[in-house]
Amino acid sequence: MSTKKASMIVEKDFKVSEVDKRIYGSFVEHLGRAVYGGIYEPDHPEADENGFRKDVIELVKEIDVPLIRYPGGNFVSGYNWEDGVGPKEDRPRRLELAWRTIETNELGTNEFVDWAKLVNAEVNMAVNLGTRGIEEARNLLEYCNHPSGTYYSDLRISHGYKEPHKIKTWCLGNEMDGPWQIGHKTAHEYGRLANETAKVMKLVDPSIELVACGSSHRKMPTFADWEATVLDHTYENVEFISLHQYYGNRSNDVANYLALPLEMDDFIKSVISIADYIKAKKHSKKTINLSFDEWNVWYHSNAADRKIEPWTIAPPQLEDIYNFEDALLVGSMLITLLKHADRVKIACMAQLVNVIAPIMTETGGPAWKQTIFYPYMHASKYGRGVVLNPIVSSPKYDSKDFTDVPVLDTTAVYNEENEELTIFAVNRDLDDRLLLECDIRNFEGYKVVEHIVLENDDLKQVNTATSQAVAPHNNGDATNDNGRVTATLPKLSWNVIRLKK
Repeated sequence: MSTKKASMIVEKDFKVSEVDKRIYGSFVEHLGRAVYGGIYEPDHPEADENGFRKDVIELVKEIDVPLIRYPGGNFVSGYNWEDGVGPKEDRPRRLELAWRTIETNELGTNEFVDWAKLVNAEVNMAVNLGTRGIEEARNLLEYCNHPSGTYYSDLRISHGYKEPHKIKTWCLGNEMDGPWQIGHKTAHEYGRLANETAKVMKLVDPSIELVACGSSHRKMPTFADWEATVLDHTYENVEFISLHQYYGNRSNDVANYLALPLEMDDFIKSVISIADYIKAKKHSKKTINLSFDEWNVWYHSNAADRKIEPWTIAPPQLEDIYNFEDALLVGSMLITLLKHADRVKIACMAQLVNVIAPIMTETGGPAWKQTIFYPYMHASKYGRGVVLNPIVSSPKYDSKDFTDVPVLDTTAVYNEENEELTIFAVNRDLDDRLLLECDIRNFEGYKVVEHIVLENDDLKQVNTATSQAVAPHNNGDATNDNGRVTATLPKLSWNVIRLKK
């Protein structure tokens, strides 16, 4: 094995943006075992008095998830929010058409808000613009956020919730460009509906922030036209446009797989360009930011999901078991989001428990950390502050779909308040370690406190309920000598180099 070299210069004044903590958000949909058997399992030995799994709560708190999107996803486009409030014995069972299961409605809006408080997270609430519209969105907002003295606020109080939930962030539907979506619409149809809904919701509560649906993914035939049309309608009444993207290594080409964040980077830049074009077209002073509210690896479970028996309750859907190479990709996706922290203010890893998730559970059994848990947790814990724009020199490689892929994928976050500097780095090289030399002379008196490494000789290695075969160690060799940090990044590794004054 040989050693390649890379370098970076990190300066306090080369700033991208302050990190909005919501960039480390997640997502819980009424899908598979995300809710029932995931966050909520009343018969479990670890269940609290409300049926919430305490072992899951502890794992979510370990990540420090600040924001959780709910209740969907495709689910929301056929969901009647009224089914999930009030006495549980009165709640109807429904055919859930998005995923063809039975929804018991045992857990709904209030219970989810209760759970989110237990994990110290805010709720990012989605409204149904598939089968429903302005009236239902306005009523749900009144139910959640209005103090008292009206029909829906008093209904909430009668359900045992005197104080309003004060939910700040709201999604105007989900993936409305997708033909698979219940109530699928054209860009003009959706743009008009989203704008009129936004106007009414802001009359109810002017303090909220709204996310309009962007494309379901970049390869949609309507991509770009969709964003431009929707923003043309909604520009002055929303704060965000959404992005969704999932990746998978279907061809078992690791070099190409690990280069996919370059496509994600281009996707983000494209949507920024579209948003700024509409800003110019409208002569607006307002800037639309991005909510990357679905992102992850998703492909392992595709074959199994085709065999799911319809009309069952909480079947094991979308239960991807992640391997080591997936953790590397997730690390690079997080770095990509941070590089765009000036415009990506919200991001939601989809999803949080059991369904394409960093946390897995066994019904009645243990909960455990998937491989992707670790880079997500490290970024959330240590990536708070200001993203810096380092000057990077790295060896490059070409793959099937990409040219000039940097072997070193990296960014740095400076937390001035805590006097901490964190360097996140992925070595994409399949064969060689990378000697990283980092000039941080601008950070006088900073010492290396930890160099965390996630590495494994087996790219396909997974974690299970009984084995954490893929787990980080803090035996990295990073040192700082008079403002020059040197560190060996093992081949195919995720690294977190933490420095403190």
